[in-house]
Amino acid sequence: MKVILLQDVKGTGKKGEVKNVSDGYARNFLIGKGLAAEATAANLNKLEGEKASAQHKIDVAKQEANAQAEKLNGKTVTVRAKAGQGGRLFGAVTLGNVADAVTAQFGFSVDKRKLSVSSEMKNAGDYSAEAKLYAGITAKFTVSVVPENA
Repeated sequence: MKVILLQDVKGTGKKGEVKNVSDGYARNFLIGKGLAAEATAANLNKLEGEKASAQHKIDVAKQEANAQAEKLNGKTVTVRAKAGQGGRLFGAVTLGNVADAVTAQFGFSVDKRKLSVSSEMKNAGDYSAEAKLYAGITAKFTVSVVPENA
């Protein structure tokens, strides 16, 4: 009997695969426990629709990440921070501050966990940074820390 796996089943296959298994195994275990559905024409069409939808979502996310990378690549993001004499900051500029500055200056949000900076930003100046926007899509930019005298 042909079945469509609704979940990963150890020794049988991964979710979304169409497998040919014995009738008893299919009826008593896989379908009985809700791990699979019978591979009827309607169920196969539904599976194809779900796969196409998932692929479309991935394509849209990649396109969006590429557009964001083009906007951000090679640009400078300015972050203002309170500083004392000599440009030494009170505290440090965090990746959260950089993410907020990117949102304010470029109009799209970047998760602070996807950002990396060359070194700690404890002084005024320029720092090289990188944002991982999607798998294999990164944008390199400069963070310019400007002192805001207290």
